[in-house]
Amino acid sequence: MLQERVENLLEEAFHENNSLFLIALNISDQNHISVIIDGDNGVTVSDCVAVSRKVEGELDEDEIEFSLEVASAGATEPLKFPRQYKKNIGRTLAVQTNSNKFEGKLQQVSEDGITIEWQAREPKPVGKGKVTVDKEATIAFQDILEAKVVITF
Repeated sequence: MLQERVENLLEEAFHENNSLFLIALNISDQNHISVIIDGDNGVTVSDCVAVSRKVEGELDEDEIEFSLEVASAGATEPLKFPRQYKKNIGRTLAVQTNSNKFEGKLQQVSEDGITIEWQAREPKPVGKGKVTVDKEATIAFQDILEAKVVITF
């Protein structure tokens, strides 16, 4: 019952700020509620506070004892939803599929998958040496085992 109540409150919070969306909701046996959110334009501390207040303000601590934690998805967390990919167009992703690993710039996101581009050094068709070639891969969401944004400084 607590799970359903929290899910409904989160839906209301996301309706109030439709740029935010749920990544994960976990409720432990001791009623520790952990909420991970993301947003189309990132997540601010005030976004986390607003979601926390929405949930906490509607749950009655006299009725049930709980603790609540609302956080944003970390920069090193894998992307899980197409909506997360869309906000990362133009950034470099490391993508693992069943058969390959790719690292390239996210160019496009469709309903079915993503397109990334990168450059690779390959042997010249004639003669010795190597030449730089542009590569592209279209990867279906169902084939992605893990995709992370590559953080560069």
